[in-house]
Amino acid sequence: MVLSPLTSHPPKRAITRDELESARKVLPGRIAVVMTMGALHEGHAALLREARERADSVVATVFVNPLQFGAGEDLDRYPRTLDADLALCEREGVDVVFTPTPDVVYPRQPAVRVAAGALGEVFEGAVRPGHFDGMLTVVLKLLHLVRPDVALFGQKDAQQLACIRAMVRDLDVPVSVVGVPTVREADGLALSSRNRYLSPAERQSALALSRALATGSVEAGRAVLAEEPGVVPDYLERVRSGDFRVDPAGDLLVVAARVGATRLIDNRILDGGAR
Repeated sequence: MVLSPLTSHPPKRAITRDELESARKVLPGRIAVVMTMGALHEGHAALLREARERADSVVATVFVNPLQFGAGEDLDRYPRTLDADLALCEREGVDVVFTPTPDVVYPRQPAVRVAAGALGEVFEGAVRPGHFDGMLTVVLKLLHLVRPDVALFGQKDAQQLACIRAMVRDLDVPVSVVGVPTVREADGLALSSRNRYLSPAERQSALALSRALATGSVEAGRAVLAEEPGVVPDYLERVRSGDFRVDPAGDLLVVAARVGATRLIDNRILDGGAR
């Protein structure tokens, strides 16, 4: 186990590719990366702490990726809190924070993109066509730029995690992918950057998602959602975590719903499932 640093130090901030490469060259030992779109919270902090446990050096990326937002989605509205993000990274002992602008990541509109295939066309992919293709494209680019030994992603975005694992496996990307358990508020609400969109009443309604998952049952979970007037469900299904096929014996219960104008997702690993 790699020990956390004894003292906090400001991370090196890199904006350009050359700055990232210069910073990476002097990083010692095993390198971990945590990719984010900013608006960092304690869920991201948990990822960074796990990264520190698994590696000698930690790189965080903060980039709101336009390729994974569809028409009418909240790209312009997505929260951007860079100063607070850098402070959290410093608190967690991050060594390098890569904060590129879109023209750094995409010097030109990419003619070639990663396709998530069938895995990216169901559930979140059905609601947000092209979302997982855009996500995988930027993840692959960042993996090439950072060249980490290990990359850590949150279990809350379970379908994203499945897509990334499939891409790394199928394209022979030399990185270990680690899923980190979902961090929740004391009342069960899964931490998300989009939670800040919720009014106090909507936040109370949003608790129906974790209550539905806690039943461990599709039928009972749907009943919980139906009883909450502030929640408009998209789906609640039992699936296999590797390919997101609906399966009554699947190891994952997944849910998505709109609460007011905010769309939230969550999931629960069922007994016997991979953790």
